[in-house]
Amino acid sequence: MRQNTLHNTIPDQKRASTGIVGLDAILGGGLPSNHLYLVEGTPGSGKTTLGLQFLLRGVEEDQKGLYITLSETASELRTVAGSHGWSLDGVELFELVTEEGLSPEAEQSILHPSEVELGETTRGVIAAVERLKPTRVVFDSLSEMRLLAQNPLRYRRQVLALKSFFATRGCTVLLLDDRSADHDDLQLHSIAHGVISLEQSVDQYGPERRHLRVIKMRGIKYGGGEHDFNLDTGGLAVFPRLIAADHRAHVDHSLVGTGTPAFDKLLGGGLARGSSTLFSGPSGVGKTTTALACVRAALHRGEKAAFYLFDEGLGTLLTRSRALGLGVDSFLKEGRLEVHTLDPAEVSPGEFADMVRSAVEAGVQTVVIDSLNAYLQAMSGDKHLLLQMHELLSYLTQRGVVTLLILAQHGVLGEVRSDVDLSYLSDSIVLFRFFEARGSLLKAVSVVKSRTSDHELTIREFRLGKQGIEVGEALVDFEGVLTGVASYRGAIPLLGDADAAGRP
Repeated sequence: MRQNTLHNTIPDQKRASTGIVGLDAILGGGLPSNHLYLVEGTPGSGKTTLGLQFLLRGVEEDQKGLYITLSETASELRTVAGSHGWSLDGVELFELVTEEGLSPEAEQSILHPSEVELGETTRGVIAAVERLKPTRVVFDSLSEMRLLAQNPLRYRRQVLALKSFFATRGCTVLLLDDRSADHDDLQLHSIAHGVISLEQSVDQYGPERRHLRVIKMRGIKYGGGEHDFNLDTGGLAVFPRLIAADHRAHVDHSLVGTGTPAFDKLLGGGLARGSSTLFSGPSGVGKTTTALACVRAALHRGEKAAFYLFDEGLGTLLTRSRALGLGVDSFLKEGRLEVHTLDPAEVSPGEFADMVRSAVEAGVQTVVIDSLNAYLQAMSGDKHLLLQMHELLSYLTQRGVVTLLILAQHGVLGEVRSDVDLSYLSDSIVLFRFFEARGSLLKAVSVVKSRTSDHELTIREFRLGKQGIEVGEALVDFEGVLTGVASYRGAIPLLGDADAAGRP
């Protein structure tokens, strides 16, 4: 009760949008206006791009913007903006080190910035602000000012003086720092109204992984933790960390059909809304095709679905679906089926979660992730990846989505094992396997777990035909199910017996 009371007493503050949708969402609407903020990160992490997006957003709102640069030239900044397709018209670029610094009459030296008089630099900043009267200011970078100050006390006093000056002029200011100091500048953290940290890491393979963290933000509630972001043409794209608890809603856990009555019976009536089902088995046993059949049944009910492919291309999936009588081309054209072919080495967990969340918010009711192996192995360098997957599945459950997860097991015959144990994440597990009978290698399916229905404990024959998936009668007299390649010596007719009987 006390926390709610305190939260209700936080006054509404005028916000300044950062120009980055995801970052504004993390901040609950943007940066509180008329304050000074620190944006820190190593070179190449995206600080300059963030600063430019912040100023260009101000231009869109008819606010004057000023970019004060001590480390880059105006020409370099225009080149950066041009690489993103931006024009800096409406943004004032103010260089504190120009060609005049090369003249013998100049007191400062571009080769030795520590010799530049800090007072002149500060007066140059003040004069530029007084002349332009900007609403938004970016100061790049504090590392140059740190060198000019030459001692921590003078540096802190100058930053405090600038903070006081900007506050009286009604400016929202971003101070960029490249972390060139030998240690974290916690004194600077205490001065700033808020601190945003940009991180980048490089794994053994693949591109840099970028993370953003709001370390401090006075007076507002913000999203904590690490948030993935991309730095690409068009600027920064930030993906707020998914928190399933923020999306709780009433869920109707009714059962829906898979399009195959015998498979529905095996599952105890079908797939439950707001549940996740794991299809597990060796490669080639029919997991993806079964998932596609379930998706097709949802599309025929008038729903929307999304298929995320990490292992194969769209062309391969469509060719196989047509051959098995499970064509979905018309649904793709209508836009009710989304098929995304993803390279897991290029997609961060945050970006993937944001992609799925956007699809669900657009009305998708069935989601297929194929396969978890590629997703988990390619992003093994990311921290707490299983926890992120758990959060994503919890979100899908709370939104009433039917989720199908595909996990390929090592080996085709003999011992079959998995890279990871994801059984605890799933509400239901459907196990596919090969077995031997009457001189042929056949397929079987069984449900080994279900939290949502009273499923069968039998093993049924399973096969892929021209009419899609077929599930036979419950088979008995299996041998070696738990020890290796199962064999069947029972008398129950198999699906192929009728085909054999009809041969000349």
